[in-house]
Amino acid sequence: MNGNRVGVLGAALVLGGTLLIGLGATLGGGGMMGWTGFTGGGGMMGGGGFSGGQPRVATGPGPGEAGFVAGTTSTPRVIGVVATADLRFVPDTIRVQDGETIRFEVTVMGPIPHEFMVGPAADVAEDKEGTPEVADLGMMETGSVTYTFTGSGPFAFACHVAGHYEAGMRGTIVVVD
Repeated sequence: MNGNRVGVLGAALVLGGTLLIGLGATLGGGGMMGWTGFTGGGGMMGGGGFSGGQPRVATGPGPGEAGFVAGTTSTPRVIGVVATADLRFVPDTIRVQDGETIRFEVTVMGPIPHEFMVGPAADVAEDKEGTPEVADLGMMETGSVTYTFTGSGPFAFACHVAGHYEAGMRGTIVVVD
């Protein structure tokens, strides 16, 4: 097999894997090797989702669900987010409790670099300097940023790598009491 064919095969495998992981995370169902999205469930090998760059669930119950424990500044709740090659975040809507501190662990799945900015929706939309973010994440890298949500918002997250925000790479934070 020549070098061009190997490169094309590698790119196809990365894209196919990214699509399968994104689909599994979106559906929240079980998957191979424990990739089960962000709502729990079991894969063939157990576990699921993303946390600290590891394929396992990071969140547990959310606000309003039995067993929910709000994140604090000393012990933030961890939420895994995947930045995909098709310029999307999975999940693209996240529920937090008013006053809760969240550590977002963002993993890039695919060959395109991304960033993750979080905060007040207007600041995120305009890519305002000083808005919390993790930048320059490459393929299969995980970075984290911690944020405390006070007030009703609106809050959002986005990627401002050239053209990504305009293509729809953004999400919403829903604050609940």
